[in-house]
Amino acid sequence: MAAQKKIKSAGEKHKVYLVDDHPIVRQGLIKLIEQEEQLEVCGEAGSVSEALAEIQDLGPDVILVDISLEESNGLELIKTIDDLGLQIPTLVLSMHDESLYAEHALKAGASGYVMKQAASNTLIQAIEKVLDGEIYVSKVMSSQMLKMAFRSGGEVQRSGTEALSLRELEVFELIGRGNSTREIAEQLNLSVKTIETYRAHIKDKLHLRSGTELMQKAIHWVENESYR
Repeated sequence: MAAQKKIKSAGEKHKVYLVDDHPIVRQGLIKLIEQEEQLEVCGEAGSVSEALAEIQDLGPDVILVDISLEESNGLELIKTIDDLGLQIPTLVLSMHDESLYAEHALKAGASGYVMKQAASNTLIQAIEKVLDGEIYVSKVMSSQMLKMAFRSGGEVQRSGTEALSLRELEVFELIGRGNSTREIAEQLNLSVKTIETYRAHIKDKLHLRSGTELMQKAIHWVENESYR
């Protein structure tokens, strides 16, 4: 749920906290955000544990968080912030396809979702909207969510992926995009054995009998859930 807008006095800036496990990305975001007169970066972290150690002391007005983090993931951070009752709006900034992950992020408690491929002014607009207590997703995503809500009298057709954890969903997407187990391991900074375990869990949860069925299901999901 979106938090209420925090009123700032004249000249006082809104504080933005960054959570991304790539230092270069954080540096670029700091440069972009601090060009704005009403925004400033009050802190940054590369992991969930680092972020939780600082957020309550720094009191940011909005948290910008990536989904994929080395030790955990951004949605776990969002859920923890909500559980702690901090009422700090969170905006997901991710490389992952919005059409595949935005709904998961919003259900976790995020106030918005922006893809890293978006234009820089889109990110600033999203931050401003979230600070105003509103929800931000792209126009395409907003339209698609409305269609899904009203389809078949409100009954939404599901692909069965709701049973998957976020990490399993990441692996499932990468399988659907044609990546091998080793390539997935490299992209997620995990071992091949760990990815094989995730593949087995996905097959069990989706009731698939073989690796071929898993690949076919994943390809079908990516092709049909991504909004072109």
